Order: sequence, then structure tokens, then C-alpha cells
Amino acid sequence: MQADLKTFHQLGVYGTSVVTLLTVQNTVTVRAVEAVKPEMVVAQLDAVLEDIPPAAAKTGALGNEAIVRAVARRLAGTSFPLVVDPVMVSKHGLPLLDDSARSTLVQLLLPRAFLVTPNLEEAAVLAGMQVNDPKTMEAAARRIASLGPQAVLVKGGHLAGDAVDVLYWKGQCCHFAEKRIESRNTHGTGCTYSAAITAALAIGRQLPEAVALAKKFVTLAIQSSPGLGKGFGPLNHHAKLGDYDL
Repeated sequence: MQADLKTFHQLGVYGTSVVTLLTVQNTVTVRAVEAVKPEMVVAQLDAVLEDIPPAAAKTGALGNEAIVRAVARRLAGTSFPLVVDPVMVSKHGLPLLDDSARSTLVQLLLPRAFLVTPNLEEAAVLAGMQVNDPKTMEAAARRIASLGPQAVLVKGGHLAGDAVDVLYWKGQCCHFAEKRIESRNTHGTGCTYSAAITAALAIGRQLPEAVALAKKFVTLAIQSSPGLGKGFGPLNHHAKLGDYDL
């Protein structure tokens, strides 16, 4: 959530937030995860939606089936573009979405999504297939799109070679590539990426342009990371897009 809000601020939009779970973590480890009560999640959503209706929104770690159901129910009928980042596992390997919640996410939340942004492992779970190269990323994106979202972005950050992501939208696949940066400072990359896309959508950018801008921002943020912590350090959310400014 902190990465999301920093990204929103840097890209010129005002971010609001709803807490779904609390984590006790640093760059080295995640020590504990505690989910918020679903009714409290809904109360937070009500407070935001009734006062400052978003131009676009995203979900991150939702934790359990009850929260997924609550969020999907509350967002039903809303019209803003929703980016669903199906966060399943933390950077350190701790589960952030239990097994029962995965099927509920597929049944109730993905059909509401404008865009879903799984990494390779999440895409494999959602598509029910191995995903290990651009060809299988395309196939997985098509399968996930059949579950209801308007678009799917499969992130290839864990592949060897250039960092290639595959966007499936309007029946076509498009690749977005940046040169890989060897760095341990990648904590929050997925959150930052989906948040940057959401920010671009909020100010009216078309999806391919929003993905390209977000991809560039994440690359610059990794490239200029501050090197904090003893483990997987954070990105530099002060990175400036320059010619790519929103």
C-alpha cells in the first residue's frame, strides 16, 4: 500500500487506500500477516467511494475468501476501471491469498476487472498451465481473459534475458520489453507497476500507453533504487519519467 501511494503521488494523482491485511515485514523477512475483518474492509470502501469516487482503482493482497467476496460485492456495479493485481505470495515466499480465496477471486473479482496483472507464477495458477516463456505467456493471458477481465498483463520479470511482459487486449497480444537490471532492490515491483498503470488510466491514458509508461517508471525506479535494507530493498519511488511524464 505504501508503494502504491508513493507511486500515485509521483505520477500526479491523489491516492486513497483501503487496508485489507497487515504485514510485519522488512527487506529480509515477513514475520506475520493478519487480515482485517471483512466488515471493516467494506466500511473503508464505503468511506472512500461515497466521498472521493476514484477515476481508477486497483486491488493488491486480499488475504482470504471473505475479503475477496466483500470487495467483489461492494465493487459490483461501479464503473471505474479496476486493475486486479492477484497477489498470492510475498517477496519472501509467504502466502498472501489462501487457496479457497483463489477460486473466489476467479469467480467474482476477475469478471469485474478491466485489467489483471499476474506474474509468471500467478499466471500459471490462474491459467492452469506452465508459464515459462513469451509464447506460454501469451497462451496464459488468453486463458485468463476467458475468465472475464477485459485485459491481462502477464509479467515476465522472472524470465532470463530482457524483462518482457505480455499484454492481451481486444483480441491481440502486445509485448513490452526493457533491458533487465540486475538488482536485489526489487521489493514492491509488482505493486508499483500495477499502481503506475492505474494512475495512467485515471488520467485517461489508453491501456497500451499506460502499460508502457508504467513499465518505464518501474525500470527507472529499480535502476535508481536507494539500496536500503539488508535484503530485497525498495524501489526508488522518486524516479522521474522525464519525456514520459504523465
